[in-house]
Amino acid sequence: MSNDIIIIGSGIAGLASGCYAQMNGYNSTIFEQHSLPGGLCTSWDRKGYTIDGCIHWLVGSSPESGFNKYWKELHALNGVTSVYHDIFTTIETGTFKDKKTFIVYADTAKLNSHMKEISPEDSTEIDIFTSLIDKFSSFEMATDTPPELMKIGDFIKMIKTMKPYMKEFRMYRKLTIADYASKFTNPHLREGLTNILNMPNFSFLGLIFMLGWQNSRKAGFPVGGSLEFSKRIENRFLSLGGKIKYKSPVQKILTKNNQAIGIKLENGEQYYADIIISAADGYSTIYSMLSGKHTSKKIDRIYKTLPLFKPLFLLSIGVKRDFSSHPCMVIKHLQSPVIIEGEKHAKLGIKHYCFDPAMAPEGSSLLEIYYTSDYDYWKKLSQTPDLYNREKNKIADTLIGALESLYPGIKQEIEMIDTATPLTFERYTSNRKGTFEGWLLTPKTLTLKIKKTLPGLKNFYMTGQWVQPGGGIPSAAKSGRDLIAIICHKDKKVFTTTN
Repeated sequence: MSNDIIIIGSGIAGLASGCYAQMNGYNSTIFEQHSLPGGLCTSWDRKGYTIDGCIHWLVGSSPESGFNKYWKELHALNGVTSVYHDIFTTIETGTFKDKKTFIVYADTAKLNSHMKEISPEDSTEIDIFTSLIDKFSSFEMATDTPPELMKIGDFIKMIKTMKPYMKEFRMYRKLTIADYASKFTNPHLREGLTNILNMPNFSFLGLIFMLGWQNSRKAGFPVGGSLEFSKRIENRFLSLGGKIKYKSPVQKILTKNNQAIGIKLENGEQYYADIIISAADGYSTIYSMLSGKHTSKKIDRIYKTLPLFKPLFLLSIGVKRDFSSHPCMVIKHLQSPVIIEGEKHAKLGIKHYCFDPAMAPEGSSLLEIYYTSDYDYWKKLSQTPDLYNREKNKIADTLIGALESLYPGIKQEIEMIDTATPLTFERYTSNRKGTFEGWLLTPKTLTLKIKKTLPGLKNFYMTGQWVQPGGGIPSAAKSGRDLIAIICHKDKKVFTTTN
């Protein structure tokens, strides 16, 4: 029977794996390259402002959600208030001179009425759209039993659960957001829907899930932000007797006779265990830590061809102005387009965190401006640090100038500026090409299953967003939970979550 487990990475998947391992009598140690838990689920402080690098909304924040039980098991939301937004996002469509405001209300009745005000001629399709959101508001994705362990009874139960939604799954599972948006005749609605996530190739059903959770108030923002969320799970892990070794980047996964037996750190230290779990970047795990010795044509094809979530350039600004009366997330037209990374941008996406008092001093606001960026562009610049830093500052100045055109006088009210490029995300987490999640959720990846094991390697598992297309914090946590249930099954132990 296995007793000792090494986990690579203290992101949500790694922390969850550790918590459930400890609950089930294993001795687990997490090795983390950084000095803090959470991986991409993190925040950082600058001059009295807290910059949140992850959570926009969290599935399972409400006790009404089936996923909430998993957060309870991890103590992730203990004593925490969650904020639920009335508006998912606000998008200005058309041109600067001929613009309309598309408000994506969380409440489907308001959304339906608003869309019909914009386009009465699309009333039939609007009714279909909002009825879809209504229907999927009650949809629960998670099941306690991991797919790998399901028996006939589990499949029958799952089929019964899915039955009310199967017609819609068949109708829409192959559509992207852009595909569905083309059903509308009104150009403002087409544009607004296409850019609702700024990812036209994202799965349309994935969008419906998101809007359904907003409508049913099952996905809120936990006050305090991402790092505090991660620290609560870290505390749960430590209280169960788990150990974390920070500033311990793993260089190599040690194997013998086609079994994983331990790890070697970059400083040369070696550690051994019965089971090795990688909750780290998938590409680094397979092709670097394991030198590409345990792969297959399918795995190679996945890593070569599946699209990633595009990396981001994130500009965070602390301003001595109260933005609480403004939409918390808006895409606004610019009177004059700006050039960033050689591309013209006619709009600016802005988010504020005035709904969480922990993010900024009283009377001030934390603003975030972000856009999809080009990893290779920044990688090339990084070869000359002066050029890299100058380009960061130049883009920050350009975006602040654009912000000034929308909110005159704000430039003089700035108290803090922070920039993060795709290389910042890569340096912090080692995520491939600086992506903030992993595999993009497309119609192709919506139902894709990726094994948690690698061919020809025993006592080794992977968990997290690289074996769970679509990524996100809930799927990372559930992936860790499922994995420990699988290990318990192999060891003929009854999986428990009650410690």
